[in-house]
Amino acid sequence: MIQETPTDTKKVDYRLLRRLIGFLRPYRPQIGGAIVLTLVGSALGPLRPYLTRIAVDDHIVKGDFPGLLVFVGIILGLLFLQGAMQYGLSLLMTWVGQRVLLDIRNTLYRHVERLALRFYDTTPVGRIVTRVTSDVEVLNELFSSGVVLMISDVMVLVWILYFMWSTSPELTMMTIIILPFLLIASFIFRAKVRRVYDLIRRQVARMNSFMNEFVTGIGVVQLFRQEYRMTEQFREINKAHREYQDKSIFYYASFFPLVEFLSAVALSIIVWYAAGNILSGAMTIGMLIAFTQFTEMFFRPVRDLTEKYNTLQSSVVASERIFSLLDTDLTIKDSPDAAPFHQLETGIEFKNVQFSYDGVTPVLKGVSFTVNKGETVALVGATGAGKSSIINLIGRFYEFQGGDIIIDGKSIRDIRQHDLRMRIAVVLQDVFLFSRSVAENISLGRDWISDDEVKNAARALGADTFIGKLPNGYDTNVRERGAVLSVGQKQLISFCRALVTNPDILILDEATSSIDTESEQLIEKSISTLLHGRTSIVIAHRLSTIQRADRIVVLHHGEVAEVGTHKELLGLNGLYAKLHALQFA
Repeated sequence: MIQETPTDTKKVDYRLLRRLIGFLRPYRPQIGGAIVLTLVGSALGPLRPYLTRIAVDDHIVKGDFPGLLVFVGIILGLLFLQGAMQYGLSLLMTWVGQRVLLDIRNTLYRHVERLALRFYDTTPVGRIVTRVTSDVEVLNELFSSGVVLMISDVMVLVWILYFMWSTSPELTMMTIIILPFLLIASFIFRAKVRRVYDLIRRQVARMNSFMNEFVTGIGVVQLFRQEYRMTEQFREINKAHREYQDKSIFYYASFFPLVEFLSAVALSIIVWYAAGNILSGAMTIGMLIAFTQFTEMFFRPVRDLTEKYNTLQSSVVASERIFSLLDTDLTIKDSPDAAPFHQLETGIEFKNVQFSYDGVTPVLKGVSFTVNKGETVALVGATGAGKSSIINLIGRFYEFQGGDIIIDGKSIRDIRQHDLRMRIAVVLQDVFLFSRSVAENISLGRDWISDDEVKNAARALGADTFIGKLPNGYDTNVRERGAVLSVGQKQLISFCRALVTNPDILILDEATSSIDTESEQLIEKSISTLLHGRTSIVIAHRLSTIQRADRIVVLHHGEVAEVGTHKELLGLNGLYAKLHALQFA
């Protein structure tokens, strides 16, 4: 499970930063070109004030206007060249940044796809969505401009100090007197903003989780008149988010005017010093003009470095959450020598299987039974008896802690999961349909399933009758979660989805419990065709749907209580007989 722990606000975690930079490796040529542009371009800005001093002292003061025009042309050329290099740098780094974000999102998505269901049992959906979308987007500025522009700002400072010192060491020393105060303010600002960024990211994750749960359960909210209570909860979450944003705005609003104030103080010191020295000849007008420009340039990269450092901090906060997800290793792994699985040959055997979802509370306690090839075995029992857990284990969606599941004489752990699931079809009570066409929801986009096979499956189950009445037939978009279909129609499509793959193992998990009588009668007419020749496991509360099973396994508190046919179990006058009597009394 992804842990929501506060981020250390004292320093940047450079280990995480190195992992982030690792995503830049495929783009090393482009990064190299950007660094070259940065190193060259960083010298062009500070060179202009230096040339300005020469133009003023050697040409304007002396009345050498032809020479002045040459310097004006040089300065304009430098401005044009610097603008062109900045344009190329921005274009190149934005190109790299967007491709890096694409790589990170694809990596996250593939990782999330591989995680076991236990991860989704314990992690809110909104938190996962935040990781893959919002947290990745936070890295945009870091990869698009942050790293390279931080190098650029450092190089600009180096060139400024070089040209300042070449112009006047005394004025240079007076200018950097202000630097310690600026560094102290920057340090305080960074610490405050890093903490606020962390709180904002956590609050965004809470907001996404709340909205996902609210929209999913909107029917329950409106049915039980909980709109006011939910509104108040969202207002509290939104209020906290707004307060954290206000704090970040306050810190920015305080820091940048302070930088401007310190810059003005430095400029005042220069003007005060120049006032007496120009008259005495120790300084020139050109030196004063150059240092005025140097001072403005000097504080700009310092301010930008602080802002970029905050970008770095917010990126580290986001990367902590991203790598927390990537480092989550809740996956069901195949054994190193896992064998392929092409077709069920003999059957399935549960041998003293013990299972717990949390590792503490037992769900299955030594369950043993067999399902021979071609048999239909029904699982019955009260809610919580362990029926659905058995289904989850057959598909290897969870790992059991004791015993073994044997398929064709091999442990299920020694069979490749991908191959096994290709030969299993499951029909659940709660049908999930994607916002795509009816045909795509039956084939699930698998190109090896033809349109004719989709239609044949629908005809075999009688679903083609209502599909033909839809506005666009098989091309009708069913909207999100199948909003345009009834519960019975959605269930029929799930049956078609199972049949079209021609599975060896068919699992029906409460597949008819939500269907109306008319739809159930329609399915009952073709369900024998669906089960024929396949190894089938049927779970149902309606005992009438499993009376024709070859064998019935009665579960009670995670244990096998009875096994037999419908008639045999009634004759035992045990738990099954009681369930039958309660349902048909």
